Amino acid sequence: MEKFRAVLDLHLKHHSALGYGLVTLLTAGGERIFSTVVFQCPCSAAWNLPYGLVFLLVPALALFLLGYVLSARTWRLITGCGCRARASCGSGLRGSLVCAQLSAAAALAPLTWVAVALLGGAFYECAASGSAVLAQRLCLDRDHNCAAELPLVPCHEAKASDVQDLLKDLKSQSQVLGWILIAAVIIVLLIFTCVSRCLSPVSFLQLKFWKIYLEQEQQILKSKATEHATELAKENVKCFFEGSHPKECNTPSVKEWQQISSLYTFNQKDPYYSMLHKYVNRKEKTHSIRSTEGDTVIPVLGFVDSSSINSTPGL
Repeated sequence: MEKFRAVLDLHLKHHSALGYGLVTLLTAGGERIFSTVVFQCPCSAAWNLPYGLVFLLVPALALFLLGYVLSARTWRLITGCGCRARASCGSGLRGSLVCAQLSAAAALAPLTWVAVALLGGAFYECAASGSAVLAQRLCLDRDHNCAAELPLVPCHEAKASDVQDLLKDLKSQSQVLGWILIAAVIIVLLIFTCVSRCLSPVSFLQLKFWKIYLEQEQQILKSKATEHATELAKENVKCFFEGSHPKECNTPSVKEWQQISSLYTFNQKDPYYSMLHKYVNRKEKTHSIRSTEGDTVIPVLGFVDSSSINSTPGL
């Protein structure tokens, strides 16, 4: 039991890092399965380039869009925007910043796919062998039929030995590009993390406390919502069968749900820990949590909007 609790605590404390690690492993594993089982280079001058690029880029695009779909911030941002103007839709620089953060998070899986595919080399070898531009560079000082036989190289069907040896060059180019991409992603991620941490309006320990608070708030919210929804459902079913009038049940209004579903903005004067926290406190003062002067989107606080009832373990 103690070991299970230790594993559960580890998951709660590092669920974001574990989630990113799992996505990376699944993406890398999926790429290896595709390259060894599904992928078959046609070895045709007309089809090599489009076929290789489709396997290299289309799955990456699909993973990028999937990253948007699985992000709680995406649905916080767009839910209800098509019907009416809302604070959660964002405006100007704030909306652009949120979209940039969503794109950066969604890019993890596709970049992993492209990097692993380049290190494997199969997709690049097929695509590059069908490129007329690369053929001119690779076939300098080689057999006069080099350009015509280059598309056959991935299938080991080139007749000239010096042309078939180009497969090693293509694989080397692919792996070099893969390592360059990995290095670039690591450097950009490190710079972004350092800059966002340096610009953090709160201290390191307060960030830790903040994340603990959000976990507890979401757990309690889910428990209370389940309890309230159950009571409301029981009352409605009871009245339906008995033909009686329902007793009053205080449920938050549409406007109240909208306000706590808005994207989080930080204000130095009132550093609330969530939109629910902000709603409860500002309601006593102004009966509204509309954006006020000083409300800004802070990249390091993006985890506030990532909290979701569905992704939080139940009590």
